[in-house]
Amino acid sequence: MPQASARMETRKRIALIAHDNRKVDLLAWARYNRGTLSRHRLYGTGTTGRMLEVELGLDVTRFKSGPLGGDQQVGAGIAEGDIDFVIFFWDPLQPHPHDVDVKALLRIAVVYNVPIACNRATADFMLSSPLMETEYERLLPGLGTAPPSSPPSSDSEA
Repeated sequence: MPQASARMETRKRIALIAHDNRKVDLLAWARYNRGTLSRHRLYGTGTTGRMLEVELGLDVTRFKSGPLGGDQQVGAGIAEGDIDFVIFFWDPLQPHPHDVDVKALLRIAVVYNVPIACNRATADFMLSSPLMETEYERLLPGLGTAPPSSPPSSDSEA
């Protein structure tokens, strides 16, 4: 049985998220990569999305603020096949009232095999990848396929 997959078009659907004390870092990164980002469809949570629109003049489809459900909206976008990858400058050293939502978003990105960058170096590598300019068939491990199984062999040695 063929493995389930999802096609990413040449114009990727990118979610941009940043915790409060990482917003300046994300803005600097986005400013540096504005040309590349402008060729893709952008999504952002709350203040981050508004900041990118105002500061960089980019069109950003905005979700709610992270603590008010925005992280869950991004996760739902991943599950529905509407988000291709995520740039999430999060702060693991600060407690957040919505830590469970952050963990759920990270988990759903892994479950659906969606590229997710949680720091600038990873975001740089992802955005500069040649795959950003082509279609890409993203495999969906364990989704829509049965795991391979074989009956136990009667002549196997213990």
